[in-house]
Amino acid sequence: MNPHQPAALRVGVQLHPQHTDIGPLRAAWREADALGVDSIWTWDHFLPHTGDPAGRHFECWSLLSAMAVETRQAAIGSLVSCTAFRNPQVLADMARTVDQLSGGRLVLGLGAGWFEQEHLEYGLPFPGPAARMDAFATAVRDIKERLGKLNPGPAGELPVLIGGGGRRRTLELVAREADWWNWYGWASEDPVAEFRELSGVLDEWCGRVGREPGEVARTVMINPDQLPLVPGFAEAGAVHVVVSLPAPYDLRVVEELLKVRDTLRA
Repeated sequence: MNPHQPAALRVGVQLHPQHTDIGPLRAAWREADALGVDSIWTWDHFLPHTGDPAGRHFECWSLLSAMAVETRQAAIGSLVSCTAFRNPQVLADMARTVDQLSGGRLVLGLGAGWFEQEHLEYGLPFPGPAARMDAFATAVRDIKERLGKLNPGPAGELPVLIGGGGRRRTLELVAREADWWNWYGWASEDPVAEFRELSGVLDEWCGRVGREPGEVARTVMINPDQLPLVPGFAEAGAVHVVVSLPAPYDLRVVEELLKVRDTLRA
């Protein structure tokens, strides 16, 4: 059994750091923590990627530092942090520090990046998919290596989460390097069936690289309209479900998700 893998379904909320102000964001993560969610997340972008492209937006790791000291119970993290935005070894140091601030509650979510405009706006390279995946795989290994050298190290287990659904390169990397895997299927015609299929592909990759499939916790991100799918995701093997919530933050959907969690646990 993976020490990072929950014994029963856990649930969380991702708070979009766009088209909002700092005050409502802080209030939302404090309220979510008080409600008893298992995890609270943000995302790692520099520009809004829905709505007004010139709208308000805040940086991921600055927010996570504040979240670490203003919450008490929930795991915290980014779904996901783009390894192309920062030197990977510096990112490892940042993650270790935030984990220390949180008392060992950080999940280090990582991804290769996909939003070309923010790379161009900030003067960052945006190569083709193959080159991005090459760089991502190297970055994940560099991050894990640096985490093992830092003094002090992380305060907790600091699981590494990799997000994505690429059947070949992404899921192979998950099988080799990740403690958690996250997927979202907002554009899928049958998200539960696709999640189950991709989870099976991950099982196959685990077999090829010599890991037990149960060593990788399966997680999924949903939008508020997909709340009825949660039992199906749980049956398909998801151990953690995160609802992605835009501002203004109506946490009633989080309360409903908690009810689903408690019903499934009963």
